Amino acid sequence: MLQGIKVLDFTMLLPGPYATLRLSDLGAEIIKVEPPGGDPARQLGDGVVFLANNRNKHSVVLDLKTETGISQALHLAESCDVIVEGFRPGVAHRLGIGYDAVRDINPGVIYCSLTGYGQNGPMRDLAGHDLNYLAVSGVLDQLRDASGTPIVPTVQFADLLGGIVAVESILAALVQRQRTGRGQFIDISMTDALMGLLTNHLLIEGKTGYGHGVEVLSGSVLCYRIYKTQDGRYMSLGALEPKFWQSFCLAVNRNDWIALQFSPAIDENPAFRELTQLFLQHDAEYWTVLGNQADCCLQPVLKVSELKDQEHVRERGTIFELETAHWGSLQQVSTHAGGHRASATVVPTEPQELNPERD
Repeated sequence: MLQGIKVLDFTMLLPGPYATLRLSDLGAEIIKVEPPGGDPARQLGDGVVFLANNRNKHSVVLDLKTETGISQALHLAESCDVIVEGFRPGVAHRLGIGYDAVRDINPGVIYCSLTGYGQNGPMRDLAGHDLNYLAVSGVLDQLRDASGTPIVPTVQFADLLGGIVAVESILAALVQRQRTGRGQFIDISMTDALMGLLTNHLLIEGKTGYGHGVEVLSGSVLCYRIYKTQDGRYMSLGALEPKFWQSFCLAVNRNDWIALQFSPAIDENPAFRELTQLFLQHDAEYWTVLGNQADCCLQPVLKVSELKDQEHVRERGTIFELETAHWGSLQQVSTHAGGHRASATVVPTEPQELNPERD
C-alpha cells in the first residue's frame, strides 16, 4: 500500500519506532537514523524492545552533533517523503534538521514531530514517559485496582497510541499531498492522543458528575464484568444486548436472571452472589466452550504466552516467527496496519545490527 514511500526515522525507544514499524508493515521504506551508540532500545530489556519494533528498517549511524552528521541527514531528507522525529521541542531546529531546514530542500516533505506534550503550551519542554502522559491525560484515573489506587499498566498505551495517531496523521497528509502537491508539519502529542479517548468520559462528567465514562461499561452490572473461575482464571462477560444476556442465562439454566441483566454487581444482590459462585464451579475451558456455543459474548482472559496457540491468531497470521541471521528466531506481532491482507503483502526483514560503516 505504501510501496515507493520513503520515510526517514530519527526516533528512538518506543513511540516513534512503533509508528515507523506500522508504516513498514504498510510497505514503506524506512531509513532509521541512530546515534553512534545506537538506539537505547538496543539495551532496553536485553534488546527486545528494539527487536520487537525495528524489523523492515535500514539502519544508518549518524552523529547529529557534528556538521558531517547533519549534512548527511539533510542529504537523506532531501529524497524522503516523510520524516518522523521525537526530539524535545526545538531540538531538531537547533540541530539544523527541523521542518524549516528540510522544507527548504524538500518542499513536499511531510514532517511529523512526536512528543509527550506537543510543540507548544506550558508543558512542552518537560521530560516525561508513558506513565506521566497517562497520568495527566486523565486516562490513568480510569485504571485503578480494587482499593482505588491507580495501577501501572504493563502496556505502554501512550507510546503505542501516539505511534498510531502519528501514522494516521501521516497517511492523511500523504493523501492531501497527492491532491495539492503540498507537504506539511504534523505536531503529535501523546498526551493529546490519550485525551482523545475520553470523548464519552468528558461529556458524561460534565452532565452528570460521574467521571468514569459509561457506567454500565465499568463492571458495575451483572452482564458486563470479569468473573473468576474454578482454576483461578478469569472470564470476560460482555452480554450487553438483551439477546446475548438471554443466551447466557439459557445456557446456564437460569431463566430467572434474564430480567436482572443490569442489576448491580454488589454483594447485597443475590443474583450477583449466585453468578459469582456459578463461575467458580467450572474451569475457564468449560466456560470458553459454553460461551462459544451459546454465542453470548463470553471469552477467557488470555495470557500472552497463550496467544500464539489460538486458532484465531494462527488463521489471521497475527503472530509469526522471523528467522534472522544475527538474532536467531524472533517472535513478532503484525501490526495489521492497513488490515489483514495489506500486511500479508510485505515480506518482513530482520532488525539490523548497529554498523557505523553502513551507508
